[in-house]
Amino acid sequence: MVTDPIADFLTRIRNAQMAGHRLVEIPASNLKKRITEILYDQGYILKYKFEEDTKQGLIKIALKYDLQSKQPAIRSLERVSRPGLRQYAKPAEIKRVINGLGVAILSTSKGVMTDKQAKTQNVGGEVLCYIS
Repeated sequence: MVTDPIADFLTRIRNAQMAGHRLVEIPASNLKKRITEILYDQGYILKYKFEEDTKQGLIKIALKYDLQSKQPAIRSLERVSRPGLRQYAKPAEIKRVINGLGVAILSTSKGVMTDKQAKTQNVGGEVLCYIS
């Protein structure tokens, strides 16, 4: 049993990139699906596919790599808020990741969104993770 599904999601992607895999499969949830869509919109992954074959469902993610250096597009995945210590931020307190080059993913009252979207909509929330 996984006690922190978001940390498991990020760890599966991190481990697949370190092993050089092109594809990673992750058990699905609505929160994980939204995080996957944000990763795709921000250009960190190549493609994704939601499969509802099993009871829980499955997310298949095609990872993105640089053609010349074979380095992954995602340099770091950092879990911020965790079950033992939740981290919340108001719109003015949301930190910029790598001076605006990275993305913070927040769970707000208006849904899961990036830090830039949260600031433009003037909503705060739980800071789930930093991606750069």
